Amino acid sequence: MAITEHRDIEKGDNKGLEDLVEPLVDNKSKNNNVEDRNDSMSMVLISTAVAVCGSFEFGACVGYTAPTQSAVVADLDLSVAEYSLFGSIVTIGAMIGAVTSGRIADTIGRKGAMALSSIFCIAGWLAIFFAMGAYSIDTGRFFTGYGIGIFSYVVPVYIAEISPKELRGGLTTLNQLMIVTGSSVSFLLGTVVSWRTLALEGLIPPVCMLVGLMFIPESPRWLAKVGREVEFNHSLRKLRGTKANISAEADEIHETIVTLQSLPKARLMDLFDAKYIKAVIIAVGLMVCQQSGGINGIGFYASQTFETAGFSSGKVGTILYALIQIPVTIVGMILMDKSGRRILLLVSSSGTFLGCFLAGTSFYFKDQGIFIEWVPFLAASGVLIFIAAFSIGMGAVPWLIMSEIFPLHIKGAAGSLVVLVNWLGAWVVSYSFNFLIVWSPAGTFWLFSGFCIATIVFVAKLVPETKGKSLEEIQATINS
Repeated sequence: MAITEHRDIEKGDNKGLEDLVEPLVDNKSKNNNVEDRNDSMSMVLISTAVAVCGSFEFGACVGYTAPTQSAVVADLDLSVAEYSLFGSIVTIGAMIGAVTSGRIADTIGRKGAMALSSIFCIAGWLAIFFAMGAYSIDTGRFFTGYGIGIFSYVVPVYIAEISPKELRGGLTTLNQLMIVTGSSVSFLLGTVVSWRTLALEGLIPPVCMLVGLMFIPESPRWLAKVGREVEFNHSLRKLRGTKANISAEADEIHETIVTLQSLPKARLMDLFDAKYIKAVIIAVGLMVCQQSGGINGIGFYASQTFETAGFSSGKVGTILYALIQIPVTIVGMILMDKSGRRILLLVSSSGTFLGCFLAGTSFYFKDQGIFIEWVPFLAASGVLIFIAAFSIGMGAVPWLIMSEIFPLHIKGAAGSLVVLVNWLGAWVVSYSFNFLIVWSPAGTFWLFSGFCIATIVFVAKLVPETKGKSLEEIQATINS
């Protein structure tokens, strides 16, 4: 009889089962657990919201120059070379910030690194606001660049380290979305406020972050790494709920730290070992492809590009540029785990080629004095196609692939090299763009379109598909 009843329950006949179980369950305890989970989830979301203030600041800083170029040049009487230095020096600061960010975040913690970044950004924006000449405005731009260079590393790391594993992917993608949002907001606000007012508005994200950091926990993984066990347990409980069983996750974190500490320390020269060189070529190559397509030149000086094409004001084009970035970036995030990384890169680079080719052709028509009425339309279409195509793949996918193709023990050294190459490429493009436009607008965009074709070939020949593969499977694919 007992066996029969057991089989009935397994088959789904649970009549009377509630009567057996419910008296043993404390409804008040169940309600408390639900409330505790909700409170812990709220803390994760609040902590993420504070962290992505840094991502928003990143975008706001990058987007600052596009709508303000004409006004800054006129008010401060800057030459092409001086404004090019102002626009591009942010990448030099970011390069230094990114390279030093890992050591800073490991020394003073994730919260400490974000606070330091905020202070640099505040100092930078104030220097820009009060600037009366090239030196002070360049100093401010460099400071904001250094701040966002640290943000570019520490924000996604902090979010990944505090998030439950089932939410980690979705919350981490907010970093890229908020960068694009910050850039778009700068573009839009820059069309209606002065460049000094826009600099003041750049203060809002870092100030909000400094206030928010007082109320959110430090990364439990960093606390465990530096041996602060009491604070580690307090932080993990605050993020998971005071009544949650955190023992399994705590053990997993400690095991991961022990494993990482047992791995050999990778040096820069180790990256050129035969086992890793192909992964290095893929990651570095993708960053070169990302920057050589012209994103930082086109993005930094979008307003001037539209004016060069014949618009009476670059504001309309800049507004359209801003509005298109956010929805297309969201589409790219959705497609990343559905269509795969490689196909997104191929579609994206094909679109950036088409955008640059159309823009170049429009400027060629203008130089030749033919189809003049089509020039503004073709130029705007080309730039908007370019930014839409870039946002759907080439913006985020190279960073994702970089995080997937390197073995755990060389990720630090490889990441430093790749970030350095990326920011160096950003500086070269953003500094040279204005000089190239003076030389030949058509030639500039056709040059970028040529690099986009090279990107298509590079992805087709060398970049593997990493969607749905384990680290070991990715390594086998790369080394086959």
